[in-house]
Amino acid sequence: MLNRYARAFFGKLFSPLASVLLRLGVSPDIVTIIGTVGVCAAALWFYPRGEFLVGTLVITLFVFSDTLDGVMARRSGRSSLWGAYLDSTLDRVADAAIFGGLVLWYAGDGRNATMAALALACLILGSVVSYSKARAEGLGMTANVGIAERAERLVAVLVATGLAGWFLPQIVLGIVLGLLAVASLVTVIQRMLEVRRQALEPA
Repeated sequence: MLNRYARAFFGKLFSPLASVLLRLGVSPDIVTIIGTVGVCAAALWFYPRGEFLVGTLVITLFVFSDTLDGVMARRSGRSSLWGAYLDSTLDRVADAAIFGGLVLWYAGDGRNATMAALALACLILGSVVSYSKARAEGLGMTANVGIAERAERLVAVLVATGLAGWFLPQIVLGIVLGLLAVASLVTVIQRMLEVRRQALEPA
């Protein structure tokens, strides 16, 4: 749900910038790649050093490229299967870098095995959420259900991490990571049940 409203709002917001970049000859694929590299570099540089607020601000700037590239593709008429594939694949890389940066901090200087485990659980389960949908579609079915899609997970972890780096106690971030892990697990189960229902339907 958040994904739909956010896409509409930021689609209008980024339309002027998309037009400028297209006139300059920048392709949507380049924006996708630059955005992913930026997210990964920020997450793996700032988070393992415990610089959560700065890291989140920088990551957020690059995350917007995920909307900007789509606006550019639609305005230029370049929407394609390749673009959709590239975007989805690099989204997984960006997500892994964000949660991986938290794992590195809490498993290293943070010396907090519980927080590291929660961040790792979010990383793994988030990947399975995406895979369960992709695999269903590859088999000719759909899995468009679940309480924790990518947009919700990304907003939750970035807001909680940024505020934890500013003034919130670390326990709040731990609670958010725990809730995200549970929500991701529930989403995986929801998608599996949905695919099972479709698979067992009479032909």
